[in-house]
Amino acid sequence: MTLKSKRNVTLEHDVSPVQPHAEDTSANHAPSHEQIRRRAYEKYLERDGLPGDALDDWLRAEGELQKVAVFKRARNHRERRDRSDSKDRN
Repeated sequence: MTLKSKRNVTLEHDVSPVQPHAEDTSANHAPSHEQIRRRAYEKYLERDGLPGDALDDWLRAEGELQKVAVFKRARNHRERRDRSDSKDRN
């Protein structure tokens, strides 16, 4: 079996469609397997369910969710710092 034939495996056929939504990723943790799976499935649906790109869908979904988590961690850090600075001034 070649790598190419492995990439032609499509995502789960028997699952119900997942509506696109903003996934709430914890500010302190990496995205979960389930969050990545759902986002990868959304990407699969966005490209009309064409087979052959399951790995790309997964990797892109994982990257997107990791960026969201990093952004949220940075935002939370700034908010905590700002709250601390305002308490110090009072």
